[in-house]
Amino acid sequence: MENLEGLDGLIEQAPEFLMTYGLKALAAIVIFIIGKYFAGVANRVTVKVLNSRKVDATVVSFVANLAWALVFVFTIIATLGQVGVQTASLVAVIGAAGLAVGLALQGSLSNFASGVLMVLFRPCRVGDFIEAAGTAGVVDEITIFSTRLRTGDNKVIIAPNSSIMNGTITNYSALEKRRIDLTIGVSYTADIATTKKVIADVLDNNALVLKDPGYTIGLAELADSSINFVVRPWVSTADYWPVRFELLEQIKNALDAANIEIPFPQMDLHVKEVPAK
Repeated sequence: MENLEGLDGLIEQAPEFLMTYGLKALAAIVIFIIGKYFAGVANRVTVKVLNSRKVDATVVSFVANLAWALVFVFTIIATLGQVGVQTASLVAVIGAAGLAVGLALQGSLSNFASGVLMVLFRPCRVGDFIEAAGTAGVVDEITIFSTRLRTGDNKVIIAPNSSIMNGTITNYSALEKRRIDLTIGVSYTADIATTKKVIADVLDNNALVLKDPGYTIGLAELADSSINFVVRPWVSTADYWPVRFELLEQIKNALDAANIEIPFPQMDLHVKEVPAK
């Protein structure tokens, strides 16, 4: 009888229970669906806005994913709060867990923080040729934890972001113009004015050498076996290596044509004859 009375009591309370908690559960589901939808909207809007401003693709992907994650986390917290979960305690637990995970993953968090700084301050972009973390290469991809570099001989190097941000970054592609620094040594018998004119003619006749700023040709050193000239033309950054190789060949041919010797290491041996006793 007592069991029947208890069952009757539950049946009588069932409508009230369903009305109270069923509505909360329904509201929680609605909040989750709407929140997830707005997380996707935040992602798409962020991508659209940043692309309209021609922001780097790496920055677009990183910021869009971050926007989605923030909205989704707030959605989860609001959903749990609707069904009666104490979100304050949940946030505290998540914070404590985050602290523990953070201590265990200090290196990864350091890479993450460095990735955020690289996205914000952009010391380099995808496609730039840089020297960092003890290596040099073209930046293929910047993720939140690492940077992918492609070397000149087509090797792929994955460098942690913290190693890049904590060291010196040399970006060879950041500016539109670069200066080529050459040292040309000629014989002491060569006429200085004639040598400078021959080199200047080579630079003037090269279409890829920029006229502004102008080039520099100067006598830099009276070395042991040669007179060394510094030759410093300016070129577009994209033309740096082709022009460098081309100028070395053209200057060598021009000096040969002008009978100006380019010295090389050699030894003169003098034999002294000692008369026999």
